[in-house]
Parts: sequence; C-alpha cells; structure tokens
Amino acid sequence: MLARVDKIGHQKHLELPSGRKAHLFVGDEIIVSYGNRYAPDQYEAELPLDLSPCQLVAAGGVAGLVLCQHCDIDNATTITPIGLLGNKDGERLNLAQTVALNINSSNYIGQIPTTIVVVGSSMNSGKTTTAADLIKGLVESGYKVGAAKLTGTGAGKDIWMMRDAGANPVVDFTDAGFPSTYKISPRAVERIAIGLINHLAWNQVEAIVLEIADGLYQKETAQLLSSPTFQPLIDGIVYACNSSLGATAGVEWLRGYNLPVLAISGIITSAPLAAREAFSVNGLPVLSMNNLSAQAPVLISQLSKPELLPQQVS
Repeated sequence: MLARVDKIGHQKHLELPSGRKAHLFVGDEIIVSYGNRYAPDQYEAELPLDLSPCQLVAAGGVAGLVLCQHCDIDNATTITPIGLLGNKDGERLNLAQTVALNINSSNYIGQIPTTIVVVGSSMNSGKTTTAADLIKGLVESGYKVGAAKLTGTGAGKDIWMMRDAGANPVVDFTDAGFPSTYKISPRAVERIAIGLINHLAWNQVEAIVLEIADGLYQKETAQLLSSPTFQPLIDGIVYACNSSLGATAGVEWLRGYNLPVLAISGIITSAPLAAREAFSVNGLPVLSMNNLSAQAPVLISQLSKPELLPQQVS
C-alpha cells in the first residue's frame, strides 16, 4: 500500500532495495506491505481489518496494528494508508506476485547439501551472528555456502550479514512471497523452507546454513522443527542462547525431537562462567564467535556427504 508518515517513533528509517536506510520524515509517502509481526523485544502486530491508521512495525517496510510492545521500546512510527496499490489492470498487488526464486529450483531432485540449522532460545540470542560465523568459517575452508532465513518478519539486516560473511546465494521468506511468517499455516512454513532449500541446492552449493527466527517456543518455529517433512533435511543444529539455564532447556527441547544438536553459541559465550555451566550440564561445546568460525569445517566434515566436500577439506 501507499501510506503517509504521521509521527516518527521507533522506526526512524526505511530500508531501500539497495540496502540503504532512508531517513523518514513526517509527511513522507512510502510503499509498504501489510504483515503480522512477532517480536517479544519489540512488537506483536497483526493485519488491520481496514485502511485506518496503523504502524510501521519493521524497518523492512511492514505495516500492521500493534497489539503489545516491550516496555523499553518507543511507540512504533504511525502511518495512514492512502490506498492499496494495483497494476495496470486494476488488480491489487501482493508480495506473492514478486517471488524471486529460480523457477527451476522447485523441480530440484538431486542430493541436498549438508545442512546446518541455527535456532535460538529467543529473539536477540545471537542467532544471526552464529549463522554468519558458521558461514565465514566454511567459506574460508573452501566451501561454497548458501544461506537462508526461513521465518521472521521482512528486514534486510540478517540476510545482509550472511552475504557479508560470504554466503551466495542468500534468500529468505520474502523471496517466497511472504512479508512475515507469523500466523501463517504450518504447511505454508514447510513450503517456504523446502522451496528455499531446493533453491540453494539448485545453485550447486556445498553446504547450507539456515536460520529460524525467534525462540523455540514461538509457534511457527516449534511447528517447523517438529515437522516430519522438515526434520529429515536437518544434518545438524547449532543452538544460540543467553544463559546456562536457557541452554539446558533448549537442548533438552531439541533432543526431545531427536534433533542433532552439535554445539551451543550465541550471547551466552560473552559470559565465560555461564558458558562453563552450560558445558558442564549439557556436554556440548560452547563456541564463541572466533571458535565457531574455526570449528565450522570440523563440525560439518563430521556430517558431510563425501561427494559434497570441497577439495580443500580433508
């Protein structure tokens, strides 16, 4: 839709397709997409029922009606819809009409490369940094790495970090036509995940790193990780968390679904004492940023299909 900025709040910028963050000013007219949002550290928002004033709930250009927010976060930037956008035939535009995935990827029938999934205890637990560290270590070891963010709310920061770490290609759920995955059906989340993985595999990568947004208790995250369709595609999991108790609870949750947890990382590694506690209870390596990059080729070589190993890795 086309909307007018009425009052600047927490979102003071709008991400452009180029990646630049454009400053917002009252009176600006912007093009955004309606979408839900789940973000305990910021907002929960849902699709409004009409074109009444609402909020900009994500810098990627997602508009919704805020239901609740974290007490330490400013109110969201308020906007007034001017109208829904349409094409030359008068048909309403939808993000689903701009799917960017290669159409041939849906027909991919080859072997899926070794796939490591990064999950976390919560929002801001260090998932994207963990994924980027994995990617960096694998790329420096000679792997061609593809990456994807499977769930969340549309914004560029996370996928740009994966690209900066050396992954190519990098895609997310917006490339599958969704501004957000909050409140969509389990089947739709599965289709997104499988489509993005097939797209990466079709591009002949040797390793795949995936990030699933938010925490294990978030509905879509839990449904995807427990899905019998998605689980067989997971070769290993790196779990990002904030505390030793969060590490234990998360590892137990993942092991309850027989998921292969390889290591713990994330914010917890900034506290050596908490990291030692997590290791003593769970027996898994707790890898900081530098250690994770160094250990990435070791972790994946234990999982890799032999024909997908790069020549640089023994």
